[in-house]
Order: sequence, then structure tokens, then C-alpha cells
Amino acid sequence: MIGIMGAGAFGSALAVTLAREGRPVTLWAREWRDLEGNVSRKLPGVELPSSVKLTADAADLAGADTVLLAVPMQSLAGLLLAHRGRLDGRALVACCKGVDLQTLRGPTALIAEACPDSIPAVLTGPSFATDIAHGLPTALTLACGDEARGEALQHALSTTALRLYRTTDVIGAELGGALKNVIAIAAGIAIGAGLGESARAALMTRGYAEMLRLALALGARPETLAGLAGLGDLVLTCTSAQSRNFRFGLSLGSGEGFDPSVTVEGAPTSRAASDLASRLDVDMPIAGMVAALIDGRLTLPQAVQGLLTRPLKQE
Repeated sequence: MIGIMGAGAFGSALAVTLAREGRPVTLWAREWRDLEGNVSRKLPGVELPSSVKLTADAADLAGADTVLLAVPMQSLAGLLLAHRGRLDGRALVACCKGVDLQTLRGPTALIAEACPDSIPAVLTGPSFATDIAHGLPTALTLACGDEARGEALQHALSTTALRLYRTTDVIGAELGGALKNVIAIAAGIAIGAGLGESARAALMTRGYAEMLRLALALGARPETLAGLAGLGDLVLTCTSAQSRNFRFGLSLGSGEGFDPSVTVEGAPTSRAASDLASRLDVDMPIAGMVAALIDGRLTLPQAVQGLLTRPLKQE
């Protein structure tokens, strides 16, 4: 049995696609109000297959040898702390994208600390929950340091429409998924402020260079960032209004309000990435600009001027 902790859009979408393939799935939500019959609150119009067991009691995950952790990155540490007694010893697959603000670590490091006997892994890449839920072709990266267990997870979690590619480069997969959200905010800012498509393309390209610099400094492999977990996810989130990070950037660029109840993983990650870059002496001007704009330390004209007046250099 596969357990999924988190009945948001992505967790529900994974439950739908796995259950359609006949996999036994238990979907856990923090509160019963998040479970309304067999219709996902975060995926309007999408019905959960009747074979999906809905629960608000984590004890119902006892039979799961694999648990997908589909909660926001900044909530992951608290979830692990609250349920580590039930989770330790299993394969735990993080489905969140970000860097923990308190520790500046990725999800698998948090999993390994809280549940030392578990098999930490991460599922990431270019995907929208609605596409997965409707059975549209999607390819993701499954990263696990244990190659044999990673291969087993790859087969257990792949479906007809959801194709998983495997890597042992956990750091690269985590950072690709985390940092692309920051660049997506920047891309949204450019479009919202009316700076044009050329500016968006420049931010995507130079943003990818920033992602690569920080990832390599932390031990990632460059080919991971060039794959689904990095470049693939970057392209998707910087070019579609389905991306919450891109929409958040649009609101910043246009000066409009944004629903505070919507999780925007790139906002705290911009702060964490800027802190990491400072500690490691890695140049990340776009991430720094995004963090400063969000925190109100820069105005939009100041941020644009700061990027445009940087010293000219070789690409």
C-alpha cells in the first residue's frame, strides 16, 4: 500500500493516478474538512477513485511501505517531528520543492534526521497537478541515494501517463526543483511589470546559470540541472500562469494583491537561497532581487536598475 500525506492538489493528483493503475492508496489530510467525499477540494471537478482510502488519522498509514510527503516545504519538518514514530523505517518520498528556512537544508536531509532508518527520496520535475489528475503525459525525476531502492520506487510509482526517470543525485534534484520557483517569480515580475518577453527569456537563462552555480557549490551534478528536475521544471513554471510562483511574480510586477492563503514555495526559498549564496560566496543576483522585493527592501524600479547596471562580463 502507498500512503500519501497531504491532500492538496499534488497529493490528490498522485492518489488519482496511482489508484487508476490499481495501486492501493491511503490519502491522509491534516483535518477532515480537507476530505469532502471523493472530490478533491484543491482539484475542482476531479473525483478520487473509490479505491482511495481517505483518512485524517496517521495511524491508517501503518500498512504503507512507501509514503509520499506531499506537504509544503516549510511544513515538512513539523510533519516529520509529529509523525516520525510512524514514518521511520519506510521509504519516504518528498514531493515538495524548496529549502527549509530554519536549517537551509533540503527535504531529504530533514527526513534523514527525523527518521534515520527510512529511505529518503524526492519526486520532482515539470508537472501541474491538474495534468497528472487528468491523465496527461508527465515526466518527473525520482531521486534516491540508494540506487536499488530508487529503482524499486521508480517502478512502484510510475504509471501509464506518469513516467519517472531515476537519479542518485538527490542534491541536484532538490535544488533544481527549489530554485526554479525563485526564477519563476522573477519571470512573473518581468511580465507583470511590462518588461517584455525578451526580459523573461534573459531572466530564465541567467537564472538557470544561478541555479547551476549554487547547485554545483553544494555538490550536485550539472547533468541533473540540465534535466527534468532543473531546466524542464524551469521552463514550465516560468511560462505558464498555472504556476503559483509565476502568478505571485505577476502580482508583484503589476502591483496587484495576491491571495495569502496560496502556498508560494519560491518566496521563502528566495530568502534561503540568498543566505546559502552568501555563506558559499556564490553570485545569485536574481535570487537576491526576488528576496529583497518580497521583503520590501527594494522597490521594483530599484530592482530592475540594480540588475541592468551590474558590471558587464563574459557569459
